[in-house]
Amino acid sequence: MVTAHPIEANEHQSGMETGRNIPLRRFGKSDIQISALGSGGHHIGVAKDEKTAVELVHMALDGGITFYDCCWEYCRGKAEDWLGKGLKGRRDQAFLMTKVCTHGRDGTLATQMLEQSLRRLQTDHIDLWQIHGVGFANDPELFIRPAGAAEALVKAKKEGKVRFVGFTGHKDPEVHLAMLRTGFSFDAVQMPLNPFDGTFHQFSFEQKVLPELKLRGIAVLGMKPICGRAEPVKKGVFTAQEMLRYAMSLGVTTTITGFSDMATLKQNLEVAQGFTPLSESEMQALRDRAMPYAADGRFEPYKVSLQFDNPEARMAHDFPIDMQQIETKELVAETQNTGWPFPY
Repeated sequence: MVTAHPIEANEHQSGMETGRNIPLRRFGKSDIQISALGSGGHHIGVAKDEKTAVELVHMALDGGITFYDCCWEYCRGKAEDWLGKGLKGRRDQAFLMTKVCTHGRDGTLATQMLEQSLRRLQTDHIDLWQIHGVGFANDPELFIRPAGAAEALVKAKKEGKVRFVGFTGHKDPEVHLAMLRTGFSFDAVQMPLNPFDGTFHQFSFEQKVLPELKLRGIAVLGMKPICGRAEPVKKGVFTAQEMLRYAMSLGVTTTITGFSDMATLKQNLEVAQGFTPLSESEMQALRDRAMPYAADGRFEPYKVSLQFDNPEARMAHDFPIDMQQIETKELVAETQNTGWPFPY
């Protein structure tokens, strides 16, 4: 059985409290409080070494970050392994999320992945277990079908191996809405939210999905606040701080952003500690600046290209894969040609 979590609120706590100077926000309909800034799991796996990854997790915990994102397939398991080592001895300070990567395949595979994730993360339960990366039109149908991943989520929750369940995706808001229409009881949904998404009308999660989640009382997990690879920052369109503040001001439960080095983590903590939301006029000013760049998705390639499509998902749908993508290189072990491959 899952033990009580230290971030649970008592009946006198409001929807937002302040802990270690980072605001805490209510997780959906529960009494759980999580930090308004979350740690992105993939970046933990691409830190320069295991020691750095563990130090990053410790620094994030000390800085007030309680929400930790990860995924079964990030860095072929290395991200979960390193995050687990970072949380060892401090698991009770974290709200831990990882994702299952069936990509439409059957529920027995999901259960196998869960057991692997629990072992890598060195824990007896996951606080939030999510379907990873829905983005294709038939993903909702594959998810909800008999013996599909939906049944695995229900089973894991009944067994106490996971506390909450949800899904993620960064491709198409219509697929998110179709997942909601399956009727499955999701506790959380994760999606990209940033100034470009806010004005990319056809593919805007902010315009199409965010209001529906708030209406249903589902926890909203924002990701890619700086567009994944920070291209708008590199090109001088926005600062990282502006983009992160925008995403955190949307009334979401948490904003997940990655850091693979101490300087980036410190920058994120400076924004999050003592955070106050932007005014609506400030938000609109950022949308107006983003609008000239938003319509063709140039800064959101995860919506309009293959660059962020996980090869596991594409192969499960019999789609071609991009051999130059880092995840594909990891899949075919090209990145392991060092003489010291990571044990999978």
